[in-house]
Amino acid sequence: MTILKALFKEVSFSTSKRLDLVDITELVSSFVTECNVESGICLVNSPHSTTAIIVNEHESGLKEDILRKIREEFPRGAGWHHDWVDDNADAHLASIFLGHSETFPIRKGRLERGTWQNIFFLELDGPRTRRLLFEVMGI
Repeated sequence: MTILKALFKEVSFSTSKRLDLVDITELVSSFVTECNVESGICLVNSPHSTTAIIVNEHESGLKEDILRKIREEFPRGAGWHHDWVDDNADAHLASIFLGHSETFPIRKGRLERGTWQNIFFLELDGPRTRRLLFEVMGI
């Protein structure tokens, strides 16, 4: 009989800028390796309403382009109603459209991702102390 494993990890860290991309690929990959799961899935989740998890290439120009596009699409101080409360409506709106989690397959004990796919935590309202949640389920 094959038994399904479910393993969980929480990581805390601090961000240093209001808008920042933090490459978390190695954190996720290391956890998958520690879990000793041959086949399954790995969920990467940010439990914050002003952050996102995205997947793309770790190239400095592209990272700057991503941040620029977020600033263009969700400008700070653009008269958002929520700014009357917290002055961070831009961060909330960007998070809604980008998403707070990603799921990856695990094959042969390794995180399955494309050659140029890195996993990023996107800070939209920093600097702050943040949490990341990883969950691996598999056999």
